[in-house]
Amino acid sequence: MSKKETCEIYCYDEEKVNRIQGELQKEDISSVVLLFKALADENRAKIVYSLCQDKELCVCDIANIIGASVATTSHHLRTLYKQGIVKYRKEGKLAFYSLDDDHIKQLIMIALVHDKEVKVRV
Repeated sequence: MSKKETCEIYCYDEEKVNRIQGELQKEDISSVVLLFKALADENRAKIVYSLCQDKELCVCDIANIIGASVATTSHHLRTLYKQGIVKYRKEGKLAFYSLDDDHIKQLIMIALVHDKEVKVRV
């Protein structure tokens, strides 16, 4: 970082700093970090994107879509399940996964739009 990109004073607007610090303390940012960590893996992001395209998919179909083994896919799905990103239901020997709620789909779609906009600007 060059000198031009940093402040030369300690605090410009102490009132804003205090207000935002107070708001930050009310939020559980660590859970947001865990959510984004779960989505930061490419295979898990592919799984979530796939579930954005279809309401429900079987583990074996997800494995074929992302080009991974069923065991690897199941491992990733467990991680996503633990973070509340996906839910599942059993039907005999099959396990079907879907997004836990529409917020995850919104996050993925917004991220994709953002990525396209950034690429246009660069």
